[in-house]
Amino acid sequence: MKSQVLIGAASSGCGKTTFTLGLLRALKNRSYRVQPFKCGPDYIDTRHHRMAAGCPSINLDRFMMSERHIRRLYSQYALPSDVSVTEGVMGLFDGYDRMQGSSAEMAQLLDIPVLLIVNAQSAAYSVAPLVYGFKHFNQQIRFAGVVFNRVASESHYTFLKEACEDVGVEALGYLPACKEIEIPSRHLGLSLDDDFCLEDFADRIASLIEQHVNIDRLLEVVSFDPVRQALCEASCSNSEGEESGNRRKVVQEEKEVSFRTGDVAPKRIAIARDAAFNFVYEENVRWLERRGEVSYFSPLQDASLPEEVDFVYLPGGYPELYLSQLSENERMKQSIRTYAERGGKLVAECGGMMYLCKEIIDTDGTPYPMTGLLPQSATMQNMKLRLGYRLLRSGKDTIYGHEFHYSKILPQENPLPSVAQAYTAKNISTETPLYRYKNVLAGYTHLYWGDDTRNTWFVRFLDADTY
Repeated sequence: MKSQVLIGAASSGCGKTTFTLGLLRALKNRSYRVQPFKCGPDYIDTRHHRMAAGCPSINLDRFMMSERHIRRLYSQYALPSDVSVTEGVMGLFDGYDRMQGSSAEMAQLLDIPVLLIVNAQSAAYSVAPLVYGFKHFNQQIRFAGVVFNRVASESHYTFLKEACEDVGVEALGYLPACKEIEIPSRHLGLSLDDDFCLEDFADRIASLIEQHVNIDRLLEVVSFDPVRQALCEASCSNSEGEESGNRRKVVQEEKEVSFRTGDVAPKRIAIARDAAFNFVYEENVRWLERRGEVSYFSPLQDASLPEEVDFVYLPGGYPELYLSQLSENERMKQSIRTYAERGGKLVAECGGMMYLCKEIIDTDGTPYPMTGLLPQSATMQNMKLRLGYRLLRSGKDTIYGHEFHYSKILPQENPLPSVAQAYTAKNISTETPLYRYKNVLAGYTHLYWGDDTRNTWFVRFLDADTY
């Protein structure tokens, strides 16, 4: 039987990511075909899922994606696997609007049983009302059981098991309190320190999970029975049919704008991918692969863009960690400037947008010259977090994405105007610009265009002679 589980938690900081990485690695070590997913817009956890599981992790996000698209993605990637593991986001019921966008909503939408991770540090039998509440708050969610984190001893776990027995929830094991499986934090996600090896980290957690969690019982509890599997496969077929219908509608809309005569030629697409630029949604890349030939380049190492490209994608990442190297690579900066000045189409997000500025200023106040396409400066000084979902509205277009950064653009005498008005998930106006220079679109928002039912703006930008 196939198995599927969503790893939820009572709150952020309970150990979802730690447990998910260890479980993925443990299942991989057992030679299962394991498929990771991530609830929400996170593009960092998915990178580490890929390392632990050995295959790409797929984002499932109720704000940026339609329900149809989510169902199609989940069916497409989950059905060929033996075990599907979805890491939740924040606390189980935390969404952008009450439960909307939460892990619980995703579990309900896709009918995935939930394994709850509970931080048991400084708690014993008092976990009973907490576990009871999570199980009974929403009866439409299938509750598989509980795994406790930061457990002091086997005796401590006995108290926790008794609490679970009294509220009718199965305790499936625990992770011991252990500094060796504490993730060192940085200002954005998991640590990138050179002395922190994520491979060894995943192996350590996997070993502890094998010792203290009943994996066999977990897979049995969350097994995907044949009837449910048949329904899912039928749903997948129907979903693909609906997607085809929607795709035909999108194609028709494409024909109504100023396109080249005849069939749209396959695109030559170049994506930045190195240690400085690597925050991408897997399905965005898959979508581009369906539209043309994708190649990769490194602003850190390469001397120029690939030859004869039709579209360049500069995703976000950690440019602030490689300022000297980026700044000194004059040939690459000139190559990007020449491409853009000649009308080349380019999308730059967050760190990629910062790379297009005239300079990036580090935390010590030292400026590092960048490509200079955008006449503005980005700074890492006085860092302040800005995050949240974003709707960018420009004319008839609505663009979906997510913002997460600590840097900022310094005030200018004549600032670049935004070509879109940004709104939060609750439709409140917010100041998140989308800059336009010739055929360059750039901003702090990480954009999602993998959903064909919502990305007509990107189709037109990519294919039309003018946008």
